Amino acid sequence: DPWLDLEDNWGLGTIRRFNDLKSSNPNLKTLVAVGGWNEGSQRFSTVAQNPILRKRFALDAARFCSYHGFDGLDVDWEYPAQRDGDPTIDRENFVTLLADLREEFSKRGLLLAAAVAAAESSASISYNIPEIAKYLDFINLMAYDLHGPWESRTGHNAPLYIGPHDNTTNKMQLNVNSSVNYWLSQGAPAWKIMLGVAFYGRSFTLRSNNEHGVGAPTSGPGQAGQYTYESGFLGYNEICEKLAADKWNQCWDADQKVPFAYGGSQWVGYDNVESLSLKCDFIDQYELGGVMLWSVETDDFHGRCGEKFTLLNMLNERLFGSPANTSTTPSVPPSITTDASSPTRTTTTTQTTVTMTDTSTTTQQSHSSDSDEFVCVTMGYFRDPNSCAKFYYCDNNGSRF
Repeated sequence: DPWLDLEDNWGLGTIRRFNDLKSSNPNLKTLVAVGGWNEGSQRFSTVAQNPILRKRFALDAARFCSYHGFDGLDVDWEYPAQRDGDPTIDRENFVTLLADLREEFSKRGLLLAAAVAAAESSASISYNIPEIAKYLDFINLMAYDLHGPWESRTGHNAPLYIGPHDNTTNKMQLNVNSSVNYWLSQGAPAWKIMLGVAFYGRSFTLRSNNEHGVGAPTSGPGQAGQYTYESGFLGYNEICEKLAADKWNQCWDADQKVPFAYGGSQWVGYDNVESLSLKCDFIDQYELGGVMLWSVETDDFHGRCGEKFTLLNMLNERLFGSPANTSTTPSVPPSITTDASSPTRTTTTTQTTVTMTDTSTTTQQSHSSDSDEFVCVTMGYFRDPNSCAKFYYCDNNGSRF
């Protein structure tokens, strides 16, 4: 989003403001993510199978990170060989894509991470684990969304251990313990694994208010929250307010080591201070690299249920021995201006991210401002990156005219 992310044309400059957090924490490393659930798999698959497009993506991504002050990239392809990708070639092409990224990123001292499916049932389809581990600095294990309103019975979003209702091979894989042990057994180094934790819960509408345990029948997703506006999803800040103001009942699942709550026809499985503390114990036990969280804006950042940033502070205290520095406002330097003789930020630069992340925007041709050969990514008419008087037509086979 050029207006939100950049400063050109009176934009809000979110990227610069985000990276300015380093002024209050000099040890902070920032990564930009590309992909996500809404992006899907098709365009990743297209790029990964084409050597020219792979190299171009790696070069553009490295330049984007360096130009905007990021320390690296998080590749969030959800998921290789699944959804609208190619099940016959994506698994190995993902390895090749990461190898090309690693080569380019190493030249600039940039970090490379990937957000990956946690459970064996999905990870075994998408990843050659020992091979992708060679090229990644961090493996961000998305150990959440293991159950949700797409199912017909209540289930925890991110259970730590197996539960009594997990009575099939697939269900037995849907917990943190099984997921981490699978990745370790397949050759992922423990110190590269960042255990993903959720600052939200998955919610359901109960079929009967009288059945409200784990495994209770449901009629669909839970009602949308007052801040997140998404059915089947409640941020921790929304959950804690419902516990306090709406007098929801909070319960603890002794088998799976996570809480759930219900009120009337509504039910939610989530994480709180107690369950995240146990996950920190788990991280220590397996000597994992650390934690990845999704995401800070659904923490209780206003402190309406207690201290501000309840979950973030707890994680920092457990893992680093001190709470997060959430009270310091980073200084914001003056807006950057350029003249005609200096490099300028153009729409060519922003396409590096728009191409792969913005599903609401028409796919753009991705290229750099260098005098490299123009490469067709998608069908249509495109201006030459070095001449406003020259245009190309790209057909659906990648040829240009």
